[in-house]
Amino acid sequence: MVPLTGARLLVPVSKSSTLRNAVAYAVRYALERADETGQEPSVHFVYPVSQRSMSGAETAEFEAARTLLDRAVVWATEDCGDDADAVAIETALIGGREYLFSPGDYADVLARYARENDLDLAVVDPGFSPLGTTPLLPPLENEMRRAGLDIHEAPIQRERRSPLLVRSGTITQFLGLFAVSFLFYLLLAGSVATFELVTGAISAAVVAVALWGVSLTTPIQPLRTIRQLARFGLYVPYLLWEIAKANVDIAYVVLHPSLPIDPEMVEFDAAVWSALPVTTLANSITLTPGTLTVDVSRSHFTVHTLTPSSREDLFAGSLERAVRFVFYGREVARIPSPLERREEQGER
Repeated sequence: MVPLTGARLLVPVSKSSTLRNAVAYAVRYALERADETGQEPSVHFVYPVSQRSMSGAETAEFEAARTLLDRAVVWATEDCGDDADAVAIETALIGGREYLFSPGDYADVLARYARENDLDLAVVDPGFSPLGTTPLLPPLENEMRRAGLDIHEAPIQRERRSPLLVRSGTITQFLGLFAVSFLFYLLLAGSVATFELVTGAISAAVVAVALWGVSLTTPIQPLRTIRQLARFGLYVPYLLWEIAKANVDIAYVVLHPSLPIDPEMVEFDAAVWSALPVTTLANSITLTPGTLTVDVSRSHFTVHTLTPSSREDLFAGSLERAVRFVFYGREVARIPSPLERREEQGER
């Protein structure tokens, strides 16, 4: 049973297959408790860093932790929906200057953070494992309770190690797949005559029944999808404008007598997640003359740039922000650009 606490939550974060659902549960729980208590909802995502850094130098774990926290903020903002402004979302790296080895060490830094920030409850992801594959959750929860912190494990089932190919679908998923298949059929037919409408409907129904539980990996949320399509409608003319500007710049370089090119391969981590946003950004970069996406590994991009101005535009992050706006909304679009993120890391 969930303790009857306030709406100020601590959510320890580590890489896990259930983290996305844990973030959604924590946000939903904070909003529900806020309605009952009248307290302002606040969710603090914290990553306990196990590697000690006395010199202040960045480690690979620090960089991965910041990326994961940024991702949690994006998810939480999505889950808040119209209540995004009502929920205070905070992130923190903790324990970076201490040796964290045992469950008691992790429990102490988490409990200390909760006391310092006046948090009521820790909502724990069932897949939370800051030491990677080492099982830590049961003893960690006991140690956190011993340290005086209320604990609630998010009621989420762990993902199968070998997930089934066919999943259970919803009626919304079926209708969504039917609509896409039907429209695609009519597009290929090039006609809306009665025959095409009937055969298209039959074909779309067959496709939807056959692929209902295979092609759609997540539930369709109609309102969110409509919003994303509307934002994508704004993104297309913006992308065309960027392509036109880049064409002018490249034309100037080609026509210039000295041909002022300075090709260079650059790498950066983009603040976009999941396959579709990453693919959209990669293709947008390639469509813009002067830049070519060579390789993408998760959210790490390797891009060939032709001129210094194309590199400056790439690191300014205008395309990245636009893609975040399409898939995550206006608030998430304000995450710092690749250049700003590099400068922040250089200051630390």
